[in-house]
Amino acid sequence: MTALANILVVAAAAKKESGGSFLVSPGAGLMIWTLIAFGVTMLILRKYAFPRISEALEKRANAIAESIEHAEQTRKEADDLLREYRERLKEAREQADDIIVRSRKAAEQFEAESKEKAKQEHAEAMERTRKEIQAETRRALDEIRKEVANLTVIATEKVTRKSLDSDDHKRLIEEALAEVDFSAFAPEGNGQG
Repeated sequence: MTALANILVVAAAAKKESGGSFLVSPGAGLMIWTLIAFGVTMLILRKYAFPRISEALEKRANAIAESIEHAEQTRKEADDLLREYRERLKEAREQADDIIVRSRKAAEQFEAESKEKAKQEHAEAMERTRKEIQAETRRALDEIRKEVANLTVIATEKVTRKSLDSDDHKRLIEEALAEVDFSAFAPEGNGQG
């Protein structure tokens, strides 16, 4: 660097003596020394600076390429995850729809079974009630028969003014019962007269 400064000082002094600015009208000597200084500078830069600059640029290019590759890989993974998420969401919706359909079917089946069970219980209750009514009717008819028999005996005793023996008593009861139509009191399908 000192040599270059000395060269420039010498060239400037030579130019002053010639009377003009050495930068505006350079001489052949100045050009040669400028070319030599430029060449030396280029050699120094080529040996020390350019490899480091080139290495830094190459590292930077590699880092950018790796970042792009990493970003591409991340995007691909995100796309895969999104696709998987959509598939799972679709499966979940299908399962939810299936559960709803099964629930509706189960509810309809339960409702049908409940209605059938209620009908069956109603029919059984009606049958029990019908049987109870028939039994009560039979009991009532039996009581009426007994009462008619007793009244017949009492009426006959009053009319004849005498006591009847057991044979007369039975005959009168049978005659009175034969005259009374009990079928009108019996429920339909009873079959007793």
